[in-house]
Amino acid sequence: MKKIQLPLSDEVIKTLCVGQKILISGEVLTARDAAHKRFHEAIQNNLALPVNLKGAVIYYTGPTPTKPGFVSGVAGPTTSYRMDKYTPMLLDRGLKGIIGKGKRSQEVIDSIVKNHAVYFAAVGGAAALTLKCITKSEIIAYDDLGTEAIRKMIFKDFPVFVAVDCHGNSIYA
Repeated sequence: MKKIQLPLSDEVIKTLCVGQKILISGEVLTARDAAHKRFHEAIQNNLALPVNLKGAVIYYTGPTPTKPGFVSGVAGPTTSYRMDKYTPMLLDRGLKGIIGKGKRSQEVIDSIVKNHAVYFAAVGGAAALTLKCITKSEIIAYDDLGTEAIRKMIFKDFPVFVAVDCHGNSIYA
């Protein structure tokens, strides 16, 4: 498995190929449907986003409540297509990576190519096992959204695979 350290650079992105197994380490933002809707509203109203997307990776997850002795609740991937209507505008603002599960629309794939980004898929159903890869988790925006609040997580060797590379190749094709 290839190990990569975040934030993502164009040099690293161009080395990633569809189907490749990756271990990600570094800072990841979490955001699901409600947070994406707020991103959209902020952009439509010319307001600043509460996070810097330049070079960032967003993980589509909403962790369960944190149990004593753990840094996070279980954080499995959310089905990605629900964010498809918001993804191109975030990629246009510097987002470089996305982690989720499932197929993406052609519009998102085209935006990934245009913005030289990458879509990683995490394995659904294995969230309890990947919990050991989350070394830190803190809410940084939209705390009123509860489990859908935006978090900053620190990953150590979080397992994913390249689902759509920067050339538009898709594992789902």
